[in-house]
Amino acid sequence: MAVVSAFTQLFSRNTVFVGTVFFGAFAFGIGYDKATSAWWDNHNRGKQWADIRHKYVDQE
Repeated sequence: MAVVSAFTQLFSRNTVFVGTVFFGAFAFGIGYDKATSAWWDNHNRGKQWADIRHKYVDQE
């Protein structure tokens, strides 16, 4: 019960609540983007331009 009371007291101000929601959404967005990009790169390994570029571009 003390935990609920502490959260209620902490989030009683609207600015703290809104700031926490915005920060949480921002952090979740970055984490989700990094996780899906890592999955995509792993799933398509060997098929992307970064992986096959050396076959088509002359290097000096």
